[in-house]
Amino acid sequence: MKRIVNIVGARPNFIKIAPIHALMRRMDEFDPQLIHTGQHYDDRMSKTFFDDLGLPRPDLYLGVGPGSHARQTAAVMVELEKALLELQPDRVVVVGDVNSTLAAALAAAKLNIPVAHVEAGLRSNDRTMPEEINRILTDAVSDLLFVSERSGMRNLAREGVDAARIHLVGNVMIDSLIGHLKKADGSNILSRLSLDAGAFALMTLHRPANVDDPQVLEGILDAIAAITERIPMIFPIHPRTRKNLTRFGCSARIDSMSNLILLEPLGYLDFLHLMARTRLVLTDSGGIQEETTYLGIPCLTLRENTERPVTLELGTNQLVGLDPDRILNAAINLLDGEPLTGRVPEKWDGNTAQRIVKILADS
Repeated sequence: MKRIVNIVGARPNFIKIAPIHALMRRMDEFDPQLIHTGQHYDDRMSKTFFDDLGLPRPDLYLGVGPGSHARQTAAVMVELEKALLELQPDRVVVVGDVNSTLAAALAAAKLNIPVAHVEAGLRSNDRTMPEEINRILTDAVSDLLFVSERSGMRNLAREGVDAARIHLVGNVMIDSLIGHLKKADGSNILSRLSLDAGAFALMTLHRPANVDDPQVLEGILDAIAAITERIPMIFPIHPRTRKNLTRFGCSARIDSMSNLILLEPLGYLDFLHLMARTRLVLTDSGGIQEETTYLGIPCLTLRENTERPVTLELGTNQLVGLDPDRILNAAINLLDGEPLTGRVPEKWDGNTAQRIVKILADS
C-alpha cells in the first residue's frame, strides 16, 4: 500500500485535490493522507469548500496563516518537514501554483520524497507573478508532471524536462465541476438575490497586480460602473480586495453603484450555480478561465497574459487587460452581439483524476 500525502493550502487546491483524494480513499493500493497548510484559513475561504466538495477533515492542519510570500512559504516548509519525517510517505502530491504548492514540493524534494505536480507546465511568461515562480520551481523538483493542456507539454519540453516524466491527463478542476453541477443546481442563491438566469454579470478580483495599485483598481472600477449601467453585476469580494477598497477610499464609490451586488466570498456550490447561469464573467482568476471554457460562458480576463492559452484558442475566454475602455468595449460587444462559442479542450472530460491515480499506482 502506497502512502500518498496530498497537500492543499488555498481555495483552488481544494477543488483540484478533491476528486483525486476521493478516488484514492476508495482504492486498496493507497493510504492517502490529506494535509492542509492553512494558507487559506478563513471559514469562507476554506471550511465551506471542504463541506461543498465532500472533502474529509484533514489528517493534519498546519495552521500557517497569512504572511509575506517568503514567510508563508518558509512556514509551510518548516511545519511540513516535521510531518513528512513522521509520516514517511512514498510520494507527495501538490496541485496548482500557490505558495503552499511550492513549499510542499521543496520540503519533500529535500527529504528525497518523490513529488507529483498536478497542473504542471502552465506558463504565463510573466515572472512578476508570484504564481509563475511557484510553477517553474515546483516543476523543476517534481518527478511526475501531470499536464492539463498541450501548451504545458510544449513548455516543459522547451525547459528540457524528460518526456517520460510528463503526462497529459486533462483538467482535474473540470472533474470537480462535472461532479458537482447537479448538486449546484439546488442552490437557491439566485432566488435569494432576486435575479434571473442570464440577467446578470459575475465578477471576481483578487490578484495583487489588480487590487494593490490604487490607479489600476480605480480604472477597473470605472469599467465596472459603466457595465453595471447595462446589467446587474454580482461581486463576491475577496478579503484582500475589500481591505484595499477601504484603504484607497473607494468604498463610497462602490456603495454608489446600485446595480453592483457585493457579497461575502461564496462557497463552491453557490458560485458554480451563478457561473453556469451568468451572462458573462469578469475575472483575474486562472481557474475561472477554465471553468467558463467548459461551461461555454463568455469570460473577460482582466490581465495582459494567461498561463491557460487553450481557453483563448478553443474556449470562451478573452484577455482584455486593465484599460477601462477596453474592458467596457469587450463587455458591451458581448452584451449586444452574438454569444461566443467554444469547444471543450482535450481530456477535459471528468476522468482526469482516474488517469492521475492510475499513473501514481503504476509508478
